Amino acid sequence: MIRRHLALLVIAIAGAASCGDDATGPRAGTLEVRLTTPNAGVDGAILFVVTGPDAPVAVIAPAGLRVFTDRLGTTTEMAVTGALPAGAIARIQVEDVGRVGEYAAAIQQVAAADYTLRPLGGYALTVAR
Repeated sequence: MIRRHLALLVIAIAGAASCGDDATGPRAGTLEVRLTTPNAGVDGAILFVVTGPDAPVAVIAPAGLRVFTDRLGTTTEMAVTGALPAGAIARIQVEDVGRVGEYAAAIQQVAAADYTLRPLGGYALTVAR
């Protein structure tokens, strides 16, 4: 009888400890839009579109860059200005970072520091955690 009560107590404690811990639910956080470029630090602006399952909650520029967007939606057009590095050029806050694979970014235009348009060969964007 004592073993049965002890077993029930252990099950009850384990159940209580796991309540509210939904490891499979959405986790809000930040994703990065990362640039691959043949001209790191030389380009002055990029125009691109990010698509995803949900609209970003916010868009943030890394230090030294400025990001512009007219509205946040499942398709969001962004412009980033400044000396564009290889790597993170924008951070998007989303409701579920677990859905990172459903986000994509596509370059529309890239401009040199003097704002002349560049050919898009050698440029790429990825969205990652």
